[in-house]
Amino acid sequence: MPRGKQSKGNCVACGAEILKNGVAKHLGACPARRTLVLASDQNKGKPEKIWHLRVQSADADEFWIDLEMRSSATLKKLDDYLRAIWLECCGHLSEFSLGGWGSAKVGMGRKAGDVFKPGVKLTHIYDFGTSSTTLIKVVGSREGRPLTQHPIALLVRNQMPETECLKCKQPSRWLCMECMIDENMWGTLCNTHVKTHPHKDYEPVRLVNSPRLGLCGYDGPAEPPY
Repeated sequence: MPRGKQSKGNCVACGAEILKNGVAKHLGACPARRTLVLASDQNKGKPEKIWHLRVQSADADEFWIDLEMRSSATLKKLDDYLRAIWLECCGHLSEFSLGGWGSAKVGMGRKAGDVFKPGVKLTHIYDFGTSSTTLIKVVGSREGRPLTQHPIALLVRNQMPETECLKCKQPSRWLCMECMIDENMWGTLCNTHVKTHPHKDYEPVRLVNSPRLGLCGYDGPAEPPY
């Protein structure tokens, strides 16, 4: 996908629009988030360290999410989350490592609290044919109770990158797979021109908020699992 100006995202707690490089500052000052954290700390259960993770595509950094993950959760839970929101198409294999191809693998059964510490960077690879590589960086932590009953909470997600129709320059909604496969071109189309575009060998796919769009059989839905 063509790169543009700095990406923006939306805070799950308050809905505010945030520049990618302003997320940490916003989360530290967000009254709605502070209210959620204070409320969660009144819940029963043992407090634990909860990790703030910045997750982004290694190939298209306009796709990014900020997550909280409890220390007691395994990396398999993070793998499941990434598959659901970004990656799953055909049940491919995946792995975590401390540095990418050829680096030390980190088992799916490892707990976040045993792997993460300040500054740690993990690489996640999904599909070893048409690969999608995701970078995961620890950017902070807090002591307390999780925001939800789930092992992972979504804090901020990038807004869908804006693309133009290759015919009229209006906002696009579709990707021509024939342009991509046969012509190595990111051929995006609006609702009008997708109907008259001459390529017919492959069905166009609707644009979704995922860096895996157009790879293998991926066509979304690119929604958070919870």
